[in-house]
Amino acid sequence: MKTIIITGSARGFGYSMAKYFYENNNHIVICDINEKELEKARDNLSKIKSNGNIYSYKVDVTKEEDINNMFNDLKEKVDSIDILINNAGVNQPMKNIWELDSSVINRLIDIDLKGTILCSKLIMPIFIKQGYGAIYNVEGHGSNDATIPGLSIYGTAKRGVTYFTEALAKEVKDTGVIVGKITPGIMITNFIGTSLGDGEKIELDEKTKNVYNILGDKPETIAEFMVDKILNNNKNNVKFIWLTTGRAMFRFIKAIFGKKNNYFN
Repeated sequence: MKTIIITGSARGFGYSMAKYFYENNNHIVICDINEKELEKARDNLSKIKSNGNIYSYKVDVTKEEDINNMFNDLKEKVDSIDILINNAGVNQPMKNIWELDSSVINRLIDIDLKGTILCSKLIMPIFIKQGYGAIYNVEGHGSNDATIPGLSIYGTAKRGVTYFTEALAKEVKDTGVIVGKITPGIMITNFIGTSLGDGEKIELDEKTKNVYNILGDKPETIAEFMVDKILNNNKNNVKFIWLTTGRAMFRFIKAIFGKKNNYFN
């Protein structure tokens, strides 16, 4: 039985991963800045039969005090902390860089990049003292060097997450800690339709919707795959990919014959 912390886990991909970890009889730690959604997530998870426990914390991943308070409280309640998944993130308003307010740019970088760095930094002394632990960081658009106009800051942050994760995997050598990347692909959640959490609505054009209908998946589908990979992994510097090149090609071929999802109607 492991103890797994997942940031940004009140809903979407983070919640779905927490659900599958819990169903596999692990202790789960859900944390999020949205207290209302966090309470709802805890209530839903508590209805699932499991030998594990549920711990929930309101946490802003940009604030060191919030993170340390969660870690310190957890150390009093569990024998060990085994896995940290840095999942918290927000989407960017679909605007050019010169159209974005500086506060929006700072918020995107603070959550999508610095939050991952800060949580990783603060958990490492705990893992080193234990002699083991695992950190998994969630990649996104930009991690593979792809660029889309209107997503410059989000993509920059996620490219930074990829570099940071690869560098951290080298830094943890001989500590007993392992580090890996989670590459979920396109998920159909509220994330794709809103910026900065529950902020400005993002209007998707028909071309984008068509691509999402072909390549997108519900978060629970991807979460089940990732949870299995994580629970069975003991290697450092791994990368778990859901939307592989082969899977994407197969779906585009199916779409030619009209076989695709319809998420937006």
